[in-house]
Amino acid sequence: MADISGQAGVSAPKVRIGQRGRLADFTRRLFREKPLGAFGAVMCLVFLVTGLFADFIAPFGYNEMNPIDRLKPPSVEYFLGTDQIGRDVFSRIVHGARTSLIIGFSAAFFSIIISCVIGITTGYFRGKFDMLVQRMVDAWMSFPDLVVVIVAVSVFGPGMWQVILVLSLLYGIAGSRIVRSAVLTVKENDYVHAAESVGVSTIRILLRHILPNIMAPIIVLFTTRLAAVILVEAGLSFLGLGVPPPAPSWGGMLSFEGRSYMFQAPWLAIMPGLAITFVVYNINMFGDALRDLLDPRMRGSGLKQKLDV
Repeated sequence: MADISGQAGVSAPKVRIGQRGRLADFTRRLFREKPLGAFGAVMCLVFLVTGLFADFIAPFGYNEMNPIDRLKPPSVEYFLGTDQIGRDVFSRIVHGARTSLIIGFSAAFFSIIISCVIGITTGYFRGKFDMLVQRMVDAWMSFPDLVVVIVAVSVFGPGMWQVILVLSLLYGIAGSRIVRSAVLTVKENDYVHAAESVGVSTIRILLRHILPNIMAPIIVLFTTRLAAVILVEAGLSFLGLGVPPPAPSWGGMLSFEGRSYMFQAPWLAIMPGLAITFVVYNINMFGDALRDLLDPRMRGSGLKQKLDV
């Protein structure tokens, strides 16, 4: 009896150590097998920290004006120069990272919830319910994404939460196809049939047996949606349909300051453009690495998923 209790006493720490070991092993594999993806992960962390601590990183307020120093080129005092009314471009880009962070993570998170609700229920229950919902998804996806976004934002008006709502619905409904295909594979496993045969409730099966086993494609889907949302938000702000000024947005900086002073002060267009490119590129590289490491069967499908976005 003493031996049995002793073994039981040490089993939980072994499980925790095993979980930490798997996380450490995954991190080592990421840096060893996917160095570009690891670099993307580090840059994503930098983006996250920049957005969260923008008030401490930016040397000036995002709308702090100094007309005497208008259109100053990059210098020691103004790292990335100033705009047409003397605002520090570096500070506005840093605060713009917070805007992209809030919209990107919020819309990607809510879109994943919508995708999971639609994809898991239709993939598990199938039948007429699945057929009806899939035809509705087909109808939704038949409209061009950009047209849907522009019309919806025009109706609701520009603003951060309006953009989050529209993009969450847009990518949530479209992403349900990926979740559904993963559910169709998992639901045929023996442990799901065993749970059904002993009378386990449907909710418990979905949350305990289906959802944990489709996390790999969900995580990858989240990264692709995050990059897509940041890019689309920049496009909407460029068109004047995103976050209204004076709130900083990388797309808005390209539109309002960048276009007007393209030749007189090229840094006003170059700097926010580089910020958008750098962040989206690194998120995509990190997402591709996660796809290859978490589910090798999905390798090579990244381009198709990006085109679907």
